[in-house]
Amino acid sequence: MNPKEKLAALQKAMRAIVDGAKASSRDLTETEMTDLETKSTEAMELKEQIERGEKSMALMDRISNMKSDTDPTPKGPDNTPAKSLGAHFIKHLGQRSLKERGTITAPEFKAATDTQAVGGHEGAYGPLVTDIDRSFVLPKRERLVVEDLLGSGTVSGTAITYPVFGAIEGGTGMVAEGGQKPQLHVADPTWRTDALSEVAGWFKMTDDMAEDLDYVVSEINSTALYDLANRSEVQILSGDGTGQNLLGIRNRSGVQTHERGEDTVADALFKAIQKVQTATQFSADGLMIHPLDYEELRLGKDGNGQYFGGGYFAGQYGQGGILENPPVWGLRTIVTLAAPQGEPLVGAFASAKVFNKGGVRVESTNSHQDDFTNDKITVRVRRRLGLQVKYPSAFVKVNITEGL
Repeated sequence: MNPKEKLAALQKAMRAIVDGAKASSRDLTETEMTDLETKSTEAMELKEQIERGEKSMALMDRISNMKSDTDPTPKGPDNTPAKSLGAHFIKHLGQRSLKERGTITAPEFKAATDTQAVGGHEGAYGPLVTDIDRSFVLPKRERLVVEDLLGSGTVSGTAITYPVFGAIEGGTGMVAEGGQKPQLHVADPTWRTDALSEVAGWFKMTDDMAEDLDYVVSEINSTALYDLANRSEVQILSGDGTGQNLLGIRNRSGVQTHERGEDTVADALFKAIQKVQTATQFSADGLMIHPLDYEELRLGKDGNGQYFGGGYFAGQYGQGGILENPPVWGLRTIVTLAAPQGEPLVGAFASAKVFNKGGVRVESTNSHQDDFTNDKITVRVRRRLGLQVKYPSAFVKVNITEGL
C-alpha cells in the first residue's frame, strides 16, 4: 500500500469513528479520542511524505528534461515484469534511495517462468573506483529443480496439519447378481503437524556500493538468491527435522528402502520404481541422483563398447542426437548434489507438496546496529516454507553400494 492509499484508509477510519459518535448522539470515548489523535498524527506525516515525494518527482522531471544533444533518447515507462529477484527489488525501489533511514521492503517476488532461475546477472561485479567491466562472466551453476517435481501451495498459518495415509485394505472385485460386494477400506490415517521453517540470510554493502544499482541486482541474484534456493533444496530432500530444520522427504517415517544386492544399478532403480506402484498404486515420476552416481550410469557400455545412453557425438551406434542428461527408465532425472552419493531417491514426487508463506522476500535497512554511522546497508533474503508428505511409501531410497 503506497502513502496515498494509506492516507485514504486513515481518513476513512477517522470519519467512521466520528460518524459513529454522531449517529449515537454521544461524545467520543477516551479510547476513540486517543485513536483519533494517533491516526491524525500519522495522517499529517503521510501528507508531508506525499508532498516531499511529489516535489522530488517534479524536480527530477525538470532536471531530466534539461538534456543536451548528446543525451540518449529517454525511454518510456517499463511495465514488463521483472525477470529476477534482484531486478524486482530495484524496480520497486522506484525513486527511493537505499541510503534513506528505515526498512525498505519489496513485495513478494513471483517469477513469470521458473522461480528457481538465478539469471539476470547484469551490472558491475563490485564497487570499482575507475573503469567498470560490464561484460564479466559468472560461472554456470547447477539449476535447482526439486520443487518443479513437487506440488505447491500457500498457507496462512504457521503450521500444516494433514493426514498420512496407510495402505489400502481389500478392494473392488467382480460380483454376481445379488452377491456380496467386497469391502474397500483405506487404513485410518495418522494426522501429522509440520511447522513452517524459515530459510534466510543477509549481507552488508557500503553506501558507495548501493549507488551502483546494477551491483545490487547481481549481488542478490548471484549470491543470496542462489544460496537460498540451494539451502531450500537440501532441506526439502534431507532435512532432519531437528531445531529449525524441515523434516525432509528422505527422513520421513514410512519411506521405503531397496538394496541393490547383486543387481546392476539400472536394475536396482527399476525395481524401486515397481515398489512405488505396488505400495501406493502411484507411478514414479522422478529420480534424484548424485552426479557421481549418474556418471556410472551415463558411462555404461554394452558388450560392443557402445554407450547405453549414447556417445559423446551421437546416440547409440551413431543413431539420433545426443542428450545432455538422458532420463533413466523414462523418469525425469534430476542430477543434484543435494542427493547423497550412493543412495538415489525414486518416487512419485507429485504426491508431496511444498507450502510457501509470503514467497521469496528481499529487504534492506541502514538502521541495523551501527550501519547508519558507518555508511553501510544490511540486505536480507528469506522465505518461509513447509513440506507435506501424505504418502511416504511413494518414495524409495535405493542403496546402490555394490555387493550388498
